[in-house]
Amino acid sequence: MEFKAWMIWMIFAAVFIVGEMFTAGFFLLWFGVGAGIAGLLALLNLGAAWQWGAFIIISAVLFILSRKFADRVTSKATPGVGADRAIGKQAVVIHKIDGEKGEGRVRLAKEEWNAESATGEVIGIGSTVVVVRVEGTRLIVEKKGE
Repeated sequence: MEFKAWMIWMIFAAVFIVGEMFTAGFFLLWFGVGAGIAGLLALLNLGAAWQWGAFIIISAVLFILSRKFADRVTSKATPGVGADRAIGKQAVVIHKIDGEKGEGRVRLAKEEWNAESATGEVIGIGSTVVVVRVEGTRLIVEKKGE
């Protein structure tokens, strides 16, 4: 089977668009659109210069126009959203926190979390702690100054 220029452009378009599904930032999508337009120009028997020119210009213009939107959509979550909302909050130890044994559990509001001491100290049941950071599904806590 002989590959025509328009087929190659369409293959590139498909690869870019599928690649976009596995990345963030609306980067590859615009190359896929540009390659698709170049493929249509090839199908209309326009020369390689027209195809490459359309690919480069359309991809670049769409990329530049979409940057603000992409940055807004893919920006990091603001602090206080998701698990980070726990940072700075007080919790009560419900299972002794002992880093050497890899155990520890706290109750924060109505939720129970695995916990670890930020300083490595053992913290007993009933102690009040403050969440200093979140690592995965564990709260890293410090004993509240009394």
